[in-house]
Amino acid sequence: MILRRKNVRKSKRKVPYEKGVPSKYLKNKKNPKSKVASEIKKTAKLYKQGKYINLKSVQKSRATKKKRG
Repeated sequence: MILRRKNVRKSKRKVPYEKGVPSKYLKNKKNPKSKVASEIKKTAKLYKQGKYINLKSVQKSRATKKKRG
């Protein structure tokens, strides 16, 4: 007799987190990781509340990368 398991689900893919945000957003940043993470969380909070977000400053802070040396 063969037993069959119904509704067997695979576990969902887990994204590695670092300091409360996905770690891919913190790679290769010039600023400290904690500063970048706090900026991302602050912007997300303002966005959810429907408040004004200064896009120029957000884009500038997220675009800074480490120089290759």
